[in-house]
Amino acid sequence: MRTGQTSRARQAGNALLVTAVMSLLGLLTVAGALAWSMSSAKQTYRSNQYACAGAAAEGATEKVAAAMMWDYLHGNEQTVVNNLGAYRSSVPTSSDSSYWSGWAFNDTQGNAGRNYVEMTGLSNYLILSGTYAGMNGYVSTFQVVSDATQTSAAQPVTAGVLQEIQLVRIPIFQFAMFSSGDLEISCGEPFVITGPVHSNGSMYVEPDDLMTFMSGVTAVGSILFARSPYDNRGAPAGSVVYEVPPVAEVPSLTLPLGFTNATASTLRELILPPPAGEDPTSQTGQARLYNQADMIIIVSNNGFSATSGSFNSFGTTVPSNQLAEFVTTTNSFLDDRESKTVLPIDINVSNLVTWSATNSTIRAALGGQDVSSVYVCDDRTLNGNSVGAVRLNHGQKLPSRGLSVATADPLYVLGNYNQTNAANLGTSNTQTTLPASLAADAVTALSPAWVDAMSTASLSSRVASPQTVNAAIVAGSVATTNGNYGGGMENFIRFLEYWDTTVFTYNGSLINLFPSHYATNAWGLSGVYQPPTRNWAFDVNFNNPAKLPPLTPSLRKVCRSQWAAMAPNQTNAPVIH
Repeated sequence: MRTGQTSRARQAGNALLVTAVMSLLGLLTVAGALAWSMSSAKQTYRSNQYACAGAAAEGATEKVAAAMMWDYLHGNEQTVVNNLGAYRSSVPTSSDSSYWSGWAFNDTQGNAGRNYVEMTGLSNYLILSGTYAGMNGYVSTFQVVSDATQTSAAQPVTAGVLQEIQLVRIPIFQFAMFSSGDLEISCGEPFVITGPVHSNGSMYVEPDDLMTFMSGVTAVGSILFARSPYDNRGAPAGSVVYEVPPVAEVPSLTLPLGFTNATASTLRELILPPPAGEDPTSQTGQARLYNQADMIIIVSNNGFSATSGSFNSFGTTVPSNQLAEFVTTTNSFLDDRESKTVLPIDINVSNLVTWSATNSTIRAALGGQDVSSVYVCDDRTLNGNSVGAVRLNHGQKLPSRGLSVATADPLYVLGNYNQTNAANLGTSNTQTTLPASLAADAVTALSPAWVDAMSTASLSSRVASPQTVNAAIVAGSVATTNGNYGGGMENFIRFLEYWDTTVFTYNGSLINLFPSHYATNAWGLSGVYQPPTRNWAFDVNFNNPAKLPPLTPSLRKVCRSQWAAMAPNQTNAPVIH
């Protein structure tokens, strides 16, 4: 029998079969690994391609966003609307960089070399979010979408990006206090500040008593519990309470005055009359309060005259006998701080109200409405011991639409202003007030007890009586320099009387934009005034767009409200990656 040989043959055959199976399994494993590796590499490649395409699409939307930002900050919202067609065709090209020669862009609707750009939200007055949460502003929303494909790739991948751009206009009187540069505030008595506060520089909060900020506080620079480096009065002795945490290093807020490198000095153009030949439709021309006013009063060495504003090309003249009903130029008084004789252009607001309601000239030009804004231009030639100014008196009642008064001169407010309800004098109740603002080189309050003839007497003879002023104020100031404190925001409104415990009530918004040009003497000179007990508040009426003063300037800001990666050919279905 050959049983042993058969058994060995079978064992050899089984071993060969096992070896073959194992080899096959090994080959399959290697093949699988190779297939997995190739698939993974392909996925990695496509993922990288998609990331590159997404970055390219973002680059396209950024190019549009940059153009929109420039046009808005150097033009206006209408400029952006007018340029929508240009934005749609503004995609990255080889003229920007040779890198873009290998890319193609479309507007998600099959149109090559285009972006999708549309205005998706009209200019609505909204509560703002983010840094200025709780404030109000006019917001217009634009949607920008671009699809990008790398045509030079072996396997091109398309990706899309959406950005929402918001153009924001914040009425400047939304702030209780605003400074175009450093903001200083130092008070020797308890001081409560209601309403938002913003500085386009740093903030030096330096009280000698308790100071409380009830709303948001923001600054482009730092917010410091310290004196300014130029103020050598010693460290603050008081304390500060922020009811809302302050936020430093925020973006600057700017006025649209058309200057590429705007400074505090150029911001003064807001209150200046235009130079000869300036286009009133230019950005600076449109921003000038002179070009926005209902009525222009011009005082020269030969007398005074008045016309309607630029809205009808200054085409309506006010008869001189009518103008004399509310304008006089015969008074004078001493401003002890400036050590100069003030020759005021006095405007009797009560008589202006009566005239505005009954005249047939300016009223007709305004379509039967009251005058609501006046610009006073002082062209007199004065000697070095005198200074021109505008003074408002008998101003408890304003014209029916409110009143804004602007001038390049210093401005004085004599007596109570913009409060017809005697019960609300001395309070923060502004329910019976009308929209009002004052824009000038500097603003000084003269109490109802003020008498011109006593202006040259000693401070103890110039005793103030309680006064209430309800108006937003845009004015200049004298900076802290070489150890001389500028007075801070607590002295932004100037005084010339002995107040002591007498209360000065103010409801409004204090806007410090530029260095004063005429009222330039330092704060703190002896014998000028004894400070009042301050009863100050932000006028909450300014949160209502219908109650903003005429000629209210607006700050501009561009926000990015949304970013999303998009599936190709989509404009309204964001897919976040």
